[in-house]
Parts: sequence; structure tokens; C-alpha cells
Amino acid sequence: MNKALAFALLAALPLSACGSTKEAKLANPAPCPNIVVLSDAARRVDFAGDPALENVAWSAEIENVSLTCRYVAAKPIDAAMKISLAFGKGPKSDAREHEFAYWIAVTRTNREVIEKKEYLVPVKFDDGGSVERVQHEIDKITIPRKDEEISGTNFEIVVGLVVTPAQVIYNRSGKSLKFPDI
Repeated sequence: MNKALAFALLAALPLSACGSTKEAKLANPAPCPNIVVLSDAARRVDFAGDPALENVAWSAEIENVSLTCRYVAAKPIDAAMKISLAFGKGPKSDAREHEFAYWIAVTRTNREVIEKKEYLVPVKFDDGGSVERVQHEIDKITIPRKDEEISGTNFEIVVGLVVTPAQVIYNRSGKSLKFPDI
């Protein structure tokens, strides 16, 4: 075999590895909307007294969010979301059970809110346990589209815990305690 032919065969080898005899079928030919966890509402710490570790009653934190979606032609975007949450029971908690709330909002990117919905998550802490992790699933989020030219990148799904104005200020202060492993 001459050197030119050997070189041509070696050069073609990486290209042949990229090919496939089966055509890949994408479940979603266009991108999903972006997911944004609002930093002001990513954590929540409930104090029974001054904001100090020994006065923590409850805590909550959004640990992870994932999204799948599908849309075809001019139909709306059908999305499903999984949100992983961690909840903490602090030294000043007064019960083994507590209800936490979070919200999701569908928005046009950097524009108005299309829809916002709150979800309650009841949490029961085991005897002696101070941390519970929950994965909450939302099976159906429908995002309307004007026509098939509008892609998922024109929308965002924003997620946050329900927090008070005082908790937002605390989160912005940089003093926010990162746990729930109390």
C-alpha cells in the first residue's frame, strides 16, 4: 500500500466513526426554555429570635432543577420539571412536621410573567432527623406559542421558595447560612 493511500484511509477513519446507519430521532428538535433559580429565593431560613444558628427553626434550599420539554410545529411547549429540595429542622423547631412552599413562573425571556403557581410540600422529619430531601415532580407545564417560529429560548421557567421581604434581605446580605445539615 502506498503512503498516500494509507494517509487517506487514516484521515477518513475519524469521519467514519461519526456516521451511523440509524438516523437519530430527537425527542425535542428545538431547545427547552432556560431554567432560572431566583437567587433571592433559593434559600429560606426561619429564625425563632435573632438571626443566629442556635435560633434556626426551619430551613429550605433548592438543590437542583431539571426540565424536559417537547414541542412540534405550532403546538404549545409541553414541559415537565423535577426539583430537588432540602429541608432542615433546626434547634428551635417546635414540631416534627412542617409545610414549605415554592413557586414556579413561566415568563417570556426578560419580560412579563405568563403564569405563576405555588406548590406546598409537607415534610415529616424522622425521629432525631434534622434533614429531609425531597424530589418534587411537575408533570405538566404548558407554554403557549404564537407559531412554530417561536422557540423555547423565548421563555424562561423561574423557580423560588416562598420567602418574606425580610428573608430576601437576609439572603442578599451574604449572611445566609448554607445548610440544612445542622
